[in-house]
Amino acid sequence: MTEPSDLTRRALLTIGSVGAVGSALTLAACAADDPGGSASPSITPTVEPDDATSAATPAPDAPALGGDVGALADVPVGGSIDATIDGEPALIAQPTAGQVVAFSAICTHQQCVVAAAGAEFHCPCHGSIFEAATGEVLNGPALDPLTPIAVAVSGDRIVTAS
Repeated sequence: MTEPSDLTRRALLTIGSVGAVGSALTLAACAADDPGGSASPSITPTVEPDDATSAATPAPDAPALGGDVGALADVPVGGSIDATIDGEPALIAQPTAGQVVAFSAICTHQQCVVAAAGAEFHCPCHGSIFEAATGEVLNGPALDPLTPIAVAVSGDRIVTAS
């Protein structure tokens, strides 16, 4: 049998609900936590560290959610909008319903501010055109795609993600 000090609180609470055996183990565990034995035992619901992690942390492949960017409804499906993320000009597109992508609005050619134009982003300075869904260059002189910004959908809001 496992020593009471080796059991987790969750296991002790589970066993404790069985009856007399659980009471003995719970008292032994309390005694192990408090060598002086002066404190009277109390029953307080606790959340084990692994429970707290799963409740507060997204799944391993899910992004950590950050600041609010805007309403999902403000970005047309198949279209894009100009935005500001963390004080910087940005572009947000919704290629398909519920899928949102964002990019820096700073052109990779000569750092002009690029504008949302439906399914494309247009640079007013030298005519570069970028695909809104991917940020890839469709027409130069820009050679490099726009810098992506991590975003996610949380309910009906767009939020930064990392």
